[in-house]
Amino acid sequence: MNTKQSNSHSTPSTFEGAQIRQGKASQCKTLMIQGTTSDAGKTTLVAGLCRVFADLQVKVAPFKPQNMALNSAVTPCGGEIGRAQALQAKAARLALDVDFNPILLKPNSDTGAQVIVHGKALMHKSSSNMEASEYQDYKKVAMRAVLSSHQRLTQQYDLVVVEGAGSPAEINLRKGDIANMGFAEAVDCPVLIIADIDKGGVFAQLVGTLMLLSQSEQDRVVGFVINRFRGDIKLLESGLTWLEEKTNKPVLGVLPYLHGLDISSEDALVTQQALVEGTSTSSKVRIIVLVYPHMSNHTDFDALRHHEEIDCQFLFAKGSKDEINPEKIAIPACDLIILPGSKNVRSDLDFLRLRGWDDDIAKHLRYQGKVIGVCGGYQMLGELIADPEGLEGQPGVSEGLSYFAMNTVLDSKKTLINVSGVLELTRQSANISGYEIHAGVSTLINDTEKLSHLLTVEGEGHGLLSEDGQIAGCYLHGLFDQPEALQLFMNWLGYDVKKAPSIEILEEQAIERVSKACQVHLDMVKIKQIVTEWYK
Repeated sequence: MNTKQSNSHSTPSTFEGAQIRQGKASQCKTLMIQGTTSDAGKTTLVAGLCRVFADLQVKVAPFKPQNMALNSAVTPCGGEIGRAQALQAKAARLALDVDFNPILLKPNSDTGAQVIVHGKALMHKSSSNMEASEYQDYKKVAMRAVLSSHQRLTQQYDLVVVEGAGSPAEINLRKGDIANMGFAEAVDCPVLIIADIDKGGVFAQLVGTLMLLSQSEQDRVVGFVINRFRGDIKLLESGLTWLEEKTNKPVLGVLPYLHGLDISSEDALVTQQALVEGTSTSSKVRIIVLVYPHMSNHTDFDALRHHEEIDCQFLFAKGSKDEINPEKIAIPACDLIILPGSKNVRSDLDFLRLRGWDDDIAKHLRYQGKVIGVCGGYQMLGELIADPEGLEGQPGVSEGLSYFAMNTVLDSKKTLINVSGVLELTRQSANISGYEIHAGVSTLINDTEKLSHLLTVEGEGHGLLSEDGQIAGCYLHGLFDQPEALQLFMNWLGYDVKKAPSIEILEEQAIERVSKACQVHLDMVKIKQIVTEWYK
């Protein structure tokens, strides 16, 4: 056990990056991070390790065999991967690659999901959706895709750091597993297990997880990491000693609770270390983001949540999405209502109406408030949304909120592009960049309608702005990420706010914090030794 925060831990001066390349013919090595639960800290630990190794001049790549998330990013080649792997690629100082996340599942119902294989939506029975029971049968094919991506990465890099999914001890998901121990066994790699002590029961989590694994799986667990610890480490040491004696596995470090850390997650709207509850007394602007069951890409609003003068709140509705007479939670008074993206636009539009939020939006506009729709939320602002092929659920047509004279038809050919352009508001402009991920094709019903375009991309107008200037919408994710664009939106709302750092800078700062925590609180020398000895 090594829980000291002193010179016994590795630093760039005591841990040479070249050491990781030792072994059989400079063979690429793989280290897998699995967790006792979802949100145990797997994404964060992989990102931190990628940055540590990258800074030591090790050619390191992140990898997640199977990711289930509604937050995704677009690669330079026009593929789609989980947003967590985009963060980890940044930590490794790499461009995005579909091989970092070969299988991405994007749920659009309680039992079904769109299956993304090597960056592209899989067409299954004339649809890109697959029911969970069908996916179980598809896993053998999915595993081949996973292993081919891993093989390509091992040919290019010295080290691949793999993130598992959920927990390896989910008994009902063990058969045909490709996300956790099934993958680790297939490629014969060592595994570290991370657990979140802030949730409580950390020793039960670790011992219980280990006991539910087969003997061969237990044998490849090379150590534990405890995450989000607060307090005096001396009070934990007796428990760590007991854990090591009970399991015969070393504790390779205890990561502290990093207050204020807000790092890209898969689906959790607010990570445990992210936000201080309550409204800042310095807030000038109040923004409400509506949360519906299939909300996607909530990271669009990270820049708003980070700004000290902006109070950006997610509004959650009580009850299930299928509840006939749900409790209505009114949208509170605010300056701006945002309709975010959705993986099942028509279903989420029904959800919005059942909660009475359509009436609240109309009232908000009567009081001169403003509304923005992003991606699926943009589609909701139109007249009709048609899904003739049943790409997101049952085939059919839904009436939109009718603020824009625009119809949308969902098409199996998905738009996946990175975009740079110019935002135009209040007779001002600002450079803007982001990405588009959508299956819808939106067209204006009446070309004479007095609508302005919100964006100009390569000389063409994109998105819409209503004649009265109160309603805006577009397909671009990342609207608020550039400081100049964010300020322009605040000017549109009637406020002058401080210029904040870009989301890119904030994300880089978060990665560096995690990297430093790994160097100080993990036994990196021991981790390196474990990985290299595994491959001798």
